[in-house]
Amino acid sequence: MSETITHKRPAAGPRVPGSALSHRRMPRWAPVAIAAGAIALGVLIGIVFGLSSRIQWGLIALILFIAGTYVITSVVEDRRQAKDRVATSLVWASFVVAVVPLYSLVEETVVRGVKALDGNFLSHSMAGVLATDDGGGVYHAIIGTLEQVGLASLIAVPIGVLTAVYLVEYGRGKLALAVTFFVDVMTGIPSIVSGLFILSFWILTLGFHYSGFAGSLALVILMIPVVVRSTEEMLKLVPNELREASLALGVPKWRTILKVVLPTAIGGIMTGIMLAVARIAGETAPVLLLVFGNQLINNDPFDGPQSSLPYYIYEQYVGGTPQAYDRAWSAALVLIAFVMILNLVARAIARWKAPKTGR
Repeated sequence: MSETITHKRPAAGPRVPGSALSHRRMPRWAPVAIAAGAIALGVLIGIVFGLSSRIQWGLIALILFIAGTYVITSVVEDRRQAKDRVATSLVWASFVVAVVPLYSLVEETVVRGVKALDGNFLSHSMAGVLATDDGGGVYHAIIGTLEQVGLASLIAVPIGVLTAVYLVEYGRGKLALAVTFFVDVMTGIPSIVSGLFILSFWILTLGFHYSGFAGSLALVILMIPVVVRSTEEMLKLVPNELREASLALGVPKWRTILKVVLPTAIGGIMTGIMLAVARIAGETAPVLLLVFGNQLINNDPFDGPQSSLPYYIYEQYVGGTPQAYDRAWSAALVLIAFVMILNLVARAIARWKAPKTGR
């Protein structure tokens, strides 16, 4: 006699609050509303307590925003979601804190720099212009910066990229460890030390004269470790599968590096190079020691003193007159525009040279 076994579905019990997969959620506009309320309350507290700095108002509003986000989310949703929203709010707050000083710097430079910035300022030098005079220009400093940074880049970029290729693709043993160690040491070298080294070796020992090229040699010392480190990290991000696939087809290793590895990492490599260029473009100490400054136009970086944008800014600031201050701010704006244009050109080159991907 066979028995039929039947399974009965248990009766549904009472619904436990919070056991459902779905729970209450804050509306999408809630963070904006909390931020607006925190800003209004922060301004009110600043006015009531007589806080004159708007930075203090912003910090108070930021604290109120984070605290309000946690409290309101805990009440509406739960503590787990509250912690998640607080972490997200801290990320956005850090972004704002980082962007505000940058925006303030750019705004201040643009407002003050446009006073003396015109066609005459970009096409004339300071020949015969005193600190108390109006007029004058930055043309000679632009020429000096372009030549000095260009020469430094022509020397430092190949050395830095090839060193990074060696460390990633070939470097093994004590030599690679030694190269890595010295690159790390060079990263922390102050610009004045590199200037003093070139001064003692190139000018005092070998007997060469002050020139733009001497300043470029000091900038090379500052640029190489940045290029090496950034290029090394980008090359490490290239998947090994690409190298193995190329080698499996019988392609030599040097050609694999040239045709596969470097094109894949070209975007990051160009970004690292531009970071290095941006660093050396604003250096003043090597120019003071080696380039020596010049108020006249000198198109030959290998003969005679030159000027540069950082030196020009320092020179005008030391002038101490309203006219000199206006010229210094305008030169600072030109320097920022110079670095920005270099970055845009580098991004365009990286996009042009990057490997094309298809579906």
